Amino acid sequence: MEQRYEEAIQAAGARLRQYLENVPPRMQEQTQEIRLGAGRPVLLFTGEASYFLNAARPPSLQMGEDTLIASPGDIQSAFQRICEDSVYAYRREIQNGYVTIQGGHRVGICGTAVVQDGKVSNVRDISSVNIRVAREKPGVSSPLFEILGPHLLQGVLIAGPPASGKTTVLRDICRQISRGALGKRIKTAVVDERGEIAAVCNGIPQNDLGPCCDVLDGYPKGEGILQAIRCLSPQVVFCDELGGWEETQAIQQGVHAGVSLIATIHAASFPQLLKRPQARALLETGAFSFVVRLGAGNQVGQLAEWKRVGDLFAKTDGASASSLRLRCGRVFRSV
Repeated sequence: MEQRYEEAIQAAGARLRQYLENVPPRMQEQTQEIRLGAGRPVLLFTGEASYFLNAARPPSLQMGEDTLIASPGDIQSAFQRICEDSVYAYRREIQNGYVTIQGGHRVGICGTAVVQDGKVSNVRDISSVNIRVAREKPGVSSPLFEILGPHLLQGVLIAGPPASGKTTVLRDICRQISRGALGKRIKTAVVDERGEIAAVCNGIPQNDLGPCCDVLDGYPKGEGILQAIRCLSPQVVFCDELGGWEETQAIQQGVHAGVSLIATIHAASFPQLLKRPQARALLETGAFSFVVRLGAGNQVGQLAEWKRVGDLFAKTDGASASSLRLRCGRVFRSV
């Protein structure tokens, strides 16, 4: 059985897992998501199409009499496995809508929100789970190295819609930089709040991040960035899915400490990115010289476009491109 797929299906309950184990090897390699919804067919999404999981034949594009329907018991069984029978221990992750399991696979959770003081404090009556299969793709970031080369060390923000491969690209950049792809080995630190980048298990990263990488596993991003700067003397810090004000403040301190940052953020387009106040604040720290956008096609990590931050602001706000380029690209030159 394909290793990453085998890891991911451990999140499913015993009844459905026996069928998932029998999926043909080729489809195991192609599967990106396994979608389980109470009272709905079990679906395997490959990036090109959604296939129905069947009891007596391979997955198919059309439903049949033997198509498997997930029961409420299947969903509850999966939820208990995801939380390792300790829902309270995973309360913070459940509030955020997903749990990262061993191997770095993300499991999205859908149910009824329990709201306190205007915020989601818990989720009950779980109705569906979405298992996203995390995969390493060595070399997926090579187009960025060809375009930007050593300018990667001036700070890059990787934007893209969900499932576009942002984390996969981020991980590969770290691996290549740490291995010396830019002519020398660069000291890196990964702040892995959700465990998706390094997939640490018993203190050992399961993903290859190169020989010169330290991993701060489970640290909140803002705190982890500052911890890395204080204790690990990294030249480049990597983190996933920025967006909070605390993270922006930490990044501002990182700028003054001379540390480069390569990170990801959710945004399907550049205009959408600049409409988010937190995103604008991140770009205005000067930590990023370039913004890269990944496409939403079938190819994971597909580079759609890239811009200098100064040019991006100038096009949107009518500001001086030269002044903004200087402002957003003046740091990290000595890395």
